[in-house]
Amino acid sequence: MLVTATGFSQTKDYRVVFDLTSRDSVNQQAIIREIGLIKGANPDAKLEVVIYGQGLDMAVKGRSGQQGAVEKLIADDKASFKVCAMTMKRNNIDKDQLVPGVEVVPDGIYEIISKQREGWGYIKVAH
Repeated sequence: MLVTATGFSQTKDYRVVFDLTSRDSVNQQAIIREIGLIKGANPDAKLEVVIYGQGLDMAVKGRSGQQGAVEKLIADDKASFKVCAMTMKRNNIDKDQLVPGVEVVPDGIYEIISKQREGWGYIKVAH
């Protein structure tokens, strides 16, 4: 970490994977807020939200109060959002029902583990 006249600056290798399994709107708002704060401090940060289990609503059109924010973050290339295919199958959700830009991964947990193996930081979204 580098010390500057204004305080501490972030290292260049800033990569975080967020784990969302809750449908709670407070948790969804927290992810949006944290992404904004991180990107504000470090525009080059790589951020990914992995959604599975009860968190599925955040990725489905018309089910999330954060849909507009998710679409904007994806469009502005500030974060990627990935949803578990097994969760989609269990809930009878097709890819065309997802918020535009949300990607599908075969297994949400494996996606998180893979990111951790690559050195990404891990944040479980909860309150």
